[in-house]
Amino acid sequence: MKYTLLLLFVFTVSFTPPPASVFICGSTGAKKYHLKENCRGLSSCRSETVKTSLKQAQGLGLTLCGWED
Repeated sequence: MKYTLLLLFVFTVSFTPPPASVFICGSTGAKKYHLKENCRGLSSCRSETVKTSLKQAQGLGLTLCGWED
């Protein structure tokens, strides 16, 4: 019984769905997407921060910001 509860807990914690929307810097040179609008990686963004879908950000070739790990 203990092992079943432990496995259920591990499964629930480790398999959270990816976010539906992410944030990117609106400049044309952006290379990363961010899970939070107040991410440290967005502090150097000189244009507006844009909310978009994860699928669209990955389609643009953007990767997850290193501060988000």
